[in-house]
Amino acid sequence: MKRLIVLGFIGIVVGIHGGSVRAEQLSAYWGTSENEERYYEIVDIPMPEGLAIEAGSFDLLPDGRLAVGTRRGDIYLVDGAFEPPPQPVYHRFAAGLDEVTGLSWRDGTFYVTQQTEVTRIRDLDGDGRADSFTTLSDVWGFANYHEFAFGSKADPDGNIWVTLCLSKSYESLEPFRGWALKVTPEGETLPVASGIRSPCGVGPNAAGVMFYAESQGPWNGSCSLKHLKQGGFMGHPASFNWYDLAPEMGARPVEPKTRSRLEIERRRVKELVPYAVVFPYRKMGQQLSGFSLDDSGGKFGPFTNQLIIGDYTLGVLMRVTTELVNGVWQGACYPFREGFATGLLANQFSPKGQLIVGGTNRGWPVRGPKQFSLQRVDWRGRVPFDLHEVSARSDGFQLSFTKPVDRDIAGAVESYSIEAYTHIYRSGYGSPEVDHSTPIVKEATVSNDGLGVRLQVEGMVKGHVHDFDLSKLFAQGGEPCVHSRAYYTLNEIPLAE
Repeated sequence: MKRLIVLGFIGIVVGIHGGSVRAEQLSAYWGTSENEERYYEIVDIPMPEGLAIEAGSFDLLPDGRLAVGTRRGDIYLVDGAFEPPPQPVYHRFAAGLDEVTGLSWRDGTFYVTQQTEVTRIRDLDGDGRADSFTTLSDVWGFANYHEFAFGSKADPDGNIWVTLCLSKSYESLEPFRGWALKVTPEGETLPVASGIRSPCGVGPNAAGVMFYAESQGPWNGSCSLKHLKQGGFMGHPASFNWYDLAPEMGARPVEPKTRSRLEIERRRVKELVPYAVVFPYRKMGQQLSGFSLDDSGGKFGPFTNQLIIGDYTLGVLMRVTTELVNGVWQGACYPFREGFATGLLANQFSPKGQLIVGGTNRGWPVRGPKQFSLQRVDWRGRVPFDLHEVSARSDGFQLSFTKPVDRDIAGAVESYSIEAYTHIYRSGYGSPEVDHSTPIVKEATVSNDGLGVRLQVEGMVKGHVHDFDLSKLFAQGGEPCVHSRAYYTLNEIPLAE
């Protein structure tokens, strides 16, 4: 059984097809890590010789220690991870677990999501090692290497949200495979949504609404961030066979039609939840992973209340903004930082506003040179000139920037290029970008402070990614954008103001 688990992580990333991305290919959409390094430093966190930590989850203890849950089934408590430079001391708190891909500390207790269950783990005698292991929920089945379970931090009510991989990408052979469940502190398990394929990170945005990261594959034309809507259908119908176990969810949804478009199927399948943010394949990662909310209040730079999400294959971090439009969540993704040592699985902010990242290369080739690593991203205190956020408007988009723009350049419509496209919603694996169009910027109005530009756009398309190229823009004084691309998923067009 252990051999199957060790090899099993291939199931999460096996869907990444078409080879790797060379550095020069990514830079066409991304920029350069040297430019990013001026603003955000990557710091290695040493490990003792012979200690292999393949981080799958993180949390923080009230005393400032970092807790690390590993794919090898351990929980380590680390002193000194946030020091400049880091001087970590590792203490193994628990062992013998099974792929710790969810870790949450609450009221003196760890709530741990592993392959087969959510477990409450405590140290009752105070010796620094776990001695109490209580199963809170194990209602889902487990019989295949691809059947991973990812868990959130405890929400304000103490619930752990769990997203469950399908069996072998295409099937749901065990109960609740391809579902999201909510486990209460008392161990009650509540179904949330069906239709999940191969998730990784799960957690809240700044509004406290829960999302999860989905990978490209069957019924998923590209990777995406999805809203975990109660009673929702996330898009992959293989898990419909478990509605009998969840009568509170109502009848199973109508089957979606393959080779359609998600925007079309939304009209047929009322439970279908559109992708909140699509990450165009290769341009913005190939296998989304864990994410965290920047709640540092500016200690991490100018991106407070945005999500920072990782990618396993390309070993990069990206930013995400979300907004609720006509009752539907949507938003944009942006490049942020590349150059990490391995494939990223999890990240966690510290009270100092540092971002801990970690992962492994086990299961699929990654861009980073190391088998596993722990690293930290520190803001150097300098504000980059970058696009801060894209928001939808009834007649176009609102852009905000981290520094005032050059007014003459930003006020010229020819400074902006937008391409719109979508993906085929189909049972086959992934999708090319299809149904291309070119929305036209008719007017660009710069705000008085220079930090915002209102674009009037002709040709916005519901259900399409709007791909922005802002490489012609500069800040006042001539500073170019660190990243000139952004990708907004337009599920809904706002009503006129």
